[in-house]
Amino acid sequence: MTIGIVAHLFGCSLSHHLSLCLLFYLLCFLYLLSILYDGLAQQGPRHSPLILDAHALAGCVAFENGVAAGYSFYVLEDQKGLIGGLYVSAKFAQDSIGRRLLEEMLYSMRAIPHLARIEAQLMPFSGPVDKPLLDQGFHLYTRQFMLLDLQKVHEAKSGASAGLRLNRWNDRYFEPCAKLIYLAYANHVDGEINDQYRSRSGALKFLKNIILLPGCGQFVPTASFVLHEPGSDELIAAVLTSEVSPGVGHTTQICVLPGYQGHGLGRMLMQTSAEALRSMKFRELTLTVTSDNYTAVQLYERLGFSTIKCFTAGVWPR
Repeated sequence: MTIGIVAHLFGCSLSHHLSLCLLFYLLCFLYLLSILYDGLAQQGPRHSPLILDAHALAGCVAFENGVAAGYSFYVLEDQKGLIGGLYVSAKFAQDSIGRRLLEEMLYSMRAIPHLARIEAQLMPFSGPVDKPLLDQGFHLYTRQFMLLDLQKVHEAKSGASAGLRLNRWNDRYFEPCAKLIYLAYANHVDGEINDQYRSRSGALKFLKNIILLPGCGQFVPTASFVLHEPGSDELIAAVLTSEVSPGVGHTTQICVLPGYQGHGLGRMLMQTSAEALRSMKFRELTLTVTSDNYTAVQLYERLGFSTIKCFTAGVWPR
């Protein structure tokens, strides 16, 4: 097996052209592989986050006897690298090729002088990644990909707490929602996995990624809601939703301000979003959740979500 390196496809800032240029080059890259095995197009970049202000995209392709067997790619942002995708065709040895792709990618990333952190969420990969990531010094977290069948009958939603206002998403909520996310994820396990939650500026960048760019699908404002006190734009809770494929929604963010948690606000927002999607003839709603977030997992199960797949998230701090 040989590994071909697709190194630094972009050497300049992508801030103003990311959604167009990154998708174009990435789709060209994946297209060459997709003709070799079934299902790759469905497992491609749709669930891989696009990052604002990224300065480089690089990756590897594994060849077995001259035939492309798999690929991996990552993007760089400031002092952080994000492993955006890892795929090995079912026709080849998943374990050995996946490990080699990871090793080559991490070797390349760690050679970058300013890189201080690497994040990886490898949901689409069908092979084992826990041991290779542990061997490379990563801290691992188990996450769940959950699905709700919107065509089944579900219980009526509970009302909001007295005095709180429920509004559909409006762009004036960018800054208040960034503050909400920052406060909601303080000392939270998801703040360990995604360091953008640890600051208001990082949370704002996260919001722009999921709302303005198609990295997590097409944002659906009519199924995205916020809760706030009357006469104030300070948010108490929010749910944000995107369409990842025709008729399939994905909850990209759900959070409630500490102090208001445990009063059914998250449940009400999820039910309101699901009902909005049903009215638009959506068939399914998906989300991802960290398994250690027991309260959230139990809430989603009570709402009718079932776990479709467990996958590994990893963080390497230097």
